Amino acid sequence: MGKLIQRCLTLLFCLVVSCSVILTGCSNPQAISSDANSDNSTPTTANAASLTMSNYKPRLDGKATVEMKINGSPVIIEVDGVDAPITAGNFVDLVERGFYNGLTFHRVVKEPQPFVAQGGDPQGTGMGGFVDPASKKPRYVPLEIKLKGQAEPTYSKGLGQQAGFSAPQVVLNHKRGAVAMARAQAPDSASSQFYFALSDLDFLDGDYAVFGYVTQGMDVVDKIKQGDRIESAKVTSGLENLKK
Repeated sequence: MGKLIQRCLTLLFCLVVSCSVILTGCSNPQAISSDANSDNSTPTTANAASLTMSNYKPRLDGKATVEMKINGSPVIIEVDGVDAPITAGNFVDLVERGFYNGLTFHRVVKEPQPFVAQGGDPQGTGMGGFVDPASKKPRYVPLEIKLKGQAEPTYSKGLGQQAGFSAPQVVLNHKRGAVAMARAQAPDSASSQFYFALSDLDFLDGDYAVFGYVTQGMDVVDKIKQGDRIESAKVTSGLENLKK
């Protein structure tokens, strides 16, 4: 029974999260219907080799702590720029900009078992992402997965079930309280939408980039309902590790 539930959740995640950072408006499981994914500035696997820690910014060289206030209570997130520097840097940069303040959790799945609470879309529909005010273009980050024993992460390549591996040995796994990036079907389509793992979701390891963990306030995360807002988010330590 547990295996059946896991397969159902995997299919649901692929149809809804993979189908677009969206969750809505996707009639074809293979389609990318989010307008945010149509810009030709989206990183591709072809140029992924140039996306290294040294030349991709923003990035986080080290760790940082973010305090997110939800329903009047704090949720403390330790953001890991050691093992996911690009993904973590993107998130901390958006927090520091005040991007997440006031945004909703547009998708919360708790049945048939606790799954994810997803937010970070400025449109509130699941179709949006961050548009850089300087370039006027959407900003995307490459899929960033670090395996145990690797010196650096692998980019732009799913290393989990979509690639045929049942349990890749990732450094940052989807244990309960993990914070990870939602993305469309294209590996390098993550922008601003993130999700909290409401239970252990190891079947997502290698296909979605975890970049931190809730260290305090998981009881607050468990109570998030669809439509609840991020009242505020701020970097409380480690901002000096952010490189822009």
